[in-house]
Amino acid sequence: MIQFTYSEKAKANKSAVYLFSKSNELQNFTLSKDEISYVDKKLKEEEKFIAINRFTHFIFLHQIAEIEGKSEAAKREKYRGLGAKIAQTLVAHQYSEVWIGNHESNPSASLFVAEGTALAIYQFIKYKSDKKENTLKSILVQTDKNQKAEIAGLQILVEETLRARDWVNEPVSHLDAVEFAKQIKTAAKQNGVACEVLNKKQIETLKMGGLLAVNKGSKTPPTFTILEYKPSKFSNKKPIVLVGKGVVYDTGGLSLKPTAGMDTMKCDMAGAAAVAAGIFAIARNKLPLHVVALIPATDNRPGEIAYTPGDVIHMYDGQTVEVLNTDAEGRMILADALAYAQKYDPEMVLDFATLTGAAAAAIGAYGIVCMGTASEEQKLKMKTAGELAHERLVEFPFWEDYAALIKSDIADMKNIGGPVAGAITAGKFLEKFTKYPWMHFDIAGPAFISANDTYKTKGGTGVGVRLLVEWAKQLTKK
Repeated sequence: MIQFTYSEKAKANKSAVYLFSKSNELQNFTLSKDEISYVDKKLKEEEKFIAINRFTHFIFLHQIAEIEGKSEAAKREKYRGLGAKIAQTLVAHQYSEVWIGNHESNPSASLFVAEGTALAIYQFIKYKSDKKENTLKSILVQTDKNQKAEIAGLQILVEETLRARDWVNEPVSHLDAVEFAKQIKTAAKQNGVACEVLNKKQIETLKMGGLLAVNKGSKTPPTFTILEYKPSKFSNKKPIVLVGKGVVYDTGGLSLKPTAGMDTMKCDMAGAAAVAAGIFAIARNKLPLHVVALIPATDNRPGEIAYTPGDVIHMYDGQTVEVLNTDAEGRMILADALAYAQKYDPEMVLDFATLTGAAAAAIGAYGIVCMGTASEEQKLKMKTAGELAHERLVEFPFWEDYAALIKSDIADMKNIGGPVAGAITAGKFLEKFTKYPWMHFDIAGPAFISANDTYKTKGGTGVGVRLLVEWAKQLTKK
């Protein structure tokens, strides 16, 4: 795991990054006359990012003039992208340490460069026989002395994002619903978060029909994990509840997916990974918020007694659902959890789920589809946090017209809405189980990607964690 440390100066013969505004500042850096001349030449050629190879280490220089005038969110993302570019060079040359110095007006710039660097070097190679681990282990950060505490926060943010990535990348052969709950419980104990894991018998007692129905085709029992962080002092009068879809593997059930559509379905618990890692980050940062996380978990398989299209399921809150597609299973388990959330009389409920291909088709991996019944003020706070974390939110219309598409002839509702507006009808289905301010985040697009994208690495991205942390920090700012 990468280690962040505050340091005023770079170490001799170690790689260093200098962020600066004006060329006359080059005299202040550890550059030779020839190097300064080379950098001056590159700057005149309109190059803003310059790498000097000293053969035992690199010196990276970035003139930030091109960033000036941009929004705060755009600046942050530019710095993260710069960090990813630096990481690529350092890893290629097998260097173990880099110092990031800040000589510009934004004292946080070096922190965001460090964030991008650390996230970009992530690997998931635990099952490889020949492990070629990235050598970069230490990032020294020079920032405003008043922001030293931010380095500890950055350490937490990166560690929890990578925890979520690890979970998403784990195959179901090593991370079924029971093992997932076990690992969450272990992490909760380590991070001061209360945890209770309900087993199948307890879930049956609660009559969580949606979770039990999806689990019928599996030989591995379901779990329902309840996490709670309640510090001695907190600013919210009612708890915030996070809900995460924990389908550890999705075959589609009897509505079987084609092979190509099943290859990456170990990622179908990315919502659960995000809310678990998110609440751990909030607790580790000691943010004054009372937060609960609910994680229903199971796999979805076409076993001998698997639930079938045409079944009518009695849900936790007593409503009935006609199942027309067993591959629309995420909403079934989320519905039970959303109804269960009512017992907390929550201030707000946020659910995260890799719910629909329709969301991914609509906006790709570039953002998160969202919708819900939260107030415009609450939505704006989430959208602002999404911009700052670059986990951007695209709000879909949530007109009542769409609810007509999930009406059933024989039950209270059906679990699919037809060929149009699939992401929205899924949201309207979930809405039926909410009686509080609520937002739904469909992360199907960005949760698992097929190639590296700057600091987002191939496979699980940990999307949702950084959004939640940024949002929680904004809520608690005085």
